[in-house]
Amino acid sequence: MSTLKRKATSQAGADAKKTKQNASITSFFGAPKPAAGNAQSSSKNSGSAAGPEPSPLKFDKAKWVAGLTPEQKTLLKLEIDTLHESWLAHLKNEIMTKEFLELKKFLDRETAAGKKWFPPMEDVYSWSRHTPLHSVKVVIIGQDPYHNVNQAHGLAFSVRPPTSAPPSLKNMYVCLKNDYPIFTPPPKNGGLLTPWAERGVLMLNTCLTVRAHEANSHSNRGWERFTQKVIDLVAAKRTRGVVFMAWGTPAGKRVHHVDDKRHLVLKAVHPSPLSARRGFLTCGHFKLANEWLATRYGADGVVDWALAQGQSVFPKKGAGEEEGEEEEEKVLAEMLEEEGKKETITEKITKGLTRKAKALAEDNENVDPEEA
Repeated sequence: MSTLKRKATSQAGADAKKTKQNASITSFFGAPKPAAGNAQSSSKNSGSAAGPEPSPLKFDKAKWVAGLTPEQKTLLKLEIDTLHESWLAHLKNEIMTKEFLELKKFLDRETAAGKKWFPPMEDVYSWSRHTPLHSVKVVIIGQDPYHNVNQAHGLAFSVRPPTSAPPSLKNMYVCLKNDYPIFTPPPKNGGLLTPWAERGVLMLNTCLTVRAHEANSHSNRGWERFTQKVIDLVAAKRTRGVVFMAWGTPAGKRVHHVDDKRHLVLKAVHPSPLSARRGFLTCGHFKLANEWLATRYGADGVVDWALAQGQSVFPKKGAGEEEGEEEEEKVLAEMLEEEGKKETITEKITKGLTRKAKALAEDNENVDPEEA
């Protein structure tokens, strides 16, 4: 049975080499049935995997742009040019609101006054291009972008080389190492998280810009409303289920209305050095996310959290071992059928997640809920 459990997470996401299509325990037993329990550290989750995702919204971008006023075209040039169409199709009405246009005017005033702000303009919406709406499986919610040179580039917690991983990201690596001992941080202490983004991990800051060297300097200008729309959009459109990781009290408030019968909401203290040792380092979120995703999408739907080139958090298996596990799955299937056992594999996995969630809750029961 231990090999069966490993099988559910033995394959990486879409970018990893796939083994035989029906080699996962979830695909072998068909589409998963409704999950019966919860699998999170701080909020309930039960419900069923919905049917196929809805078809992408048909969007005639050229026609929409043609209908804008000259002022709107000027103010929204960045969104028109750099916001991925899968997101723009759903957010076009939001960016035409008075509040959002005032935000864009504020940014223009900052630029005209010679005030440098981050990330670089072309990277403000890089999250949308690396992770189109239809590919989102996990949402990691950040707060303010990094405010020093060569740090922020549009993905929460991520930095480009040669910048070293900031303290919060280093603590995320520690958490990952606890979940997957095989995980190795990027070489040269790197912190580039684009591989995650391209595997369906949306890394979204609550505020998308910041004045250089002035933390929170662009807060309460309109970004919070916009990014809440993004979070709500994911929760509404990704009907098969998404994992939301909310670290720290501010992030937790962002997912307060997420339907926890459809999605998995994982909460913990922030990975900042100020709070990480009060529950984050051992929260188990990266592994819990994959175990839950396996029940919804099958083994091919999990996220490979590896960041170093050519590596994976899932150990490679030899052909003989894979064949042996497939045979073991067939034997188990026959036993279940013969004995009339009603408990599904999904329920078994869910019960295991519930036990882990209870253990995590006990570990974190003394965490200050107002900790950053």
